[in-house]
Amino acid sequence: MGRWSSSVRARLTWWYTVVLSVPLVAFAVVSYLLFSRTLESRTDAFISDALTAFSRELVAERRVLPTLDDAFRMTVREVRFRDLDIVILDADLQVLAKSAPLGEDRAGATDGTAKRTTGRTTGRTTISTGPDTRVLVERLRERSTDRASEDRAGPGANAAFTYGEPIGSFRVGTQELTVDGMPYQLAGAYPLAEVEQTLARIRSLFLFAIPLLVLSASTGGYFLAKRSLAPVASMSARAAEIGASTLHERLPAESQDELGDLARTVNGLLDRLEASFAQQRRFMADASHELRTPTAILRTEADVTLSQGHRSESEYRESLAIMQDTARRLTRIVDDIFLLARADAGHLVMHPELVHLEDVVHHAMRGVRQLAERRQVALVLEAVVEAPLVADADLLGRVLLNLLDNAIKHSAPGDTVSVRMSSEGAEQGHAVTVADTGPGIPAAEWERVFERFVRLDSVRSRSENSATSGAGLGLGIARRIAEMHRGQLELVESRLGRTVFRLTVPDESTPLVGVADRA
Repeated sequence: MGRWSSSVRARLTWWYTVVLSVPLVAFAVVSYLLFSRTLESRTDAFISDALTAFSRELVAERRVLPTLDDAFRMTVREVRFRDLDIVILDADLQVLAKSAPLGEDRAGATDGTAKRTTGRTTGRTTISTGPDTRVLVERLRERSTDRASEDRAGPGANAAFTYGEPIGSFRVGTQELTVDGMPYQLAGAYPLAEVEQTLARIRSLFLFAIPLLVLSASTGGYFLAKRSLAPVASMSARAAEIGASTLHERLPAESQDELGDLARTVNGLLDRLEASFAQQRRFMADASHELRTPTAILRTEADVTLSQGHRSESEYRESLAIMQDTARRLTRIVDDIFLLARADAGHLVMHPELVHLEDVVHHAMRGVRQLAERRQVALVLEAVVEAPLVADADLLGRVLLNLLDNAIKHSAPGDTVSVRMSSEGAEQGHAVTVADTGPGIPAAEWERVFERFVRLDSVRSRSENSATSGAGLGLGIARRIAEMHRGQLELVESRLGRTVFRLTVPDESTPLVGVADRA
């Protein structure tokens, strides 16, 4: 039950029910109040019209009859309305005469002690019981007192109110009347039995219909939510089956609605995860392969050296030199792997400061000058511009060192490696191009050279003594550092006799953001 109450299906069903129930209940309440008000207004209008007609007839009878009492008796006998009791009162609210409703014989009831009778009919005729005259007069006195205390019109003012008796409720309307210069008041009492029956039927209808509609809405909302969430349940079950060994599987995404978009988004995430896992596996395999070679050399050299009981000093020195070079290469590989791992995790610490790119270029060229001399490669700085920028000088120096080292290693003796600086403006920043005259790179391999552990000439890369590890990590590290500086590193040209790499970084007018020390 707890799982159901917290499920999306339950919440959707609940909200669907509430959203439909609240307007239904509000509609029922408003409709009931409107019906009640309408029936009350119609009753008041009937009483007012009846009293108006009664007063006109009374005035007319007074003109032809000798006394006012005769006019009262004649009028209450001749003018009667269905279910309406009319009482004539003087200024002190003493009952002078009372008429019986149409169909009842109460002509003799003309004083305050008039008897109460019941008019009965069948079919459409209403069964009614007249009000108690004494109770009616008491209610009129109370209303007159209340209205006078509220500084309203006097006791003869027209008014309408409802009061109840043991036999039922009555709607009472009053009207002023002046005959022979004397004030009188007419009061009409109409039984509300029919009105209450009508309202009771309306209440019964609403009490039956609204729960039925709410139940239907709940049932429909449940099945609608179940049908709508069926694809989600299917995707959830499918996603639960996908693991590290089954990342090639995907969620069904045939529909073109929001759920289909969700499935396609998750599939895109799985694509990226699969590519990341594949990259990590390839990285681990390549790193293991790269680390295995120097460690094997170290172990083999040590075993060979120790296998003989006595060796000369020169032999020991030669063996130790081999082990030293191998250890240095192993250290550079580990440093490169560590640098890439920290950069990928976002933990690479940068120390941005205002530096001059031309100084970084000069420093990097001095670092590879001995390698160029050994390779008999000419190192030329063709153009230098003033290039201030906010950057990490050590990391940018590593980028240039990798580019120069890579160019020298792929150049033949007598070739030239040239470096050119340029300023591309405030928006483009500064650029450094490194060009060599080597054999070039095939067009299909332009992007692969930036991948990790990719070496297009693996034999020479392994054997060459250089400033980098030679494990195929240099260009990958260089591009990653350029991206951290909001710049880019790209291969812009490569053909037989000319290969050009270009590094572009922003100038000092666009300082780095978010490159503070990160934990």
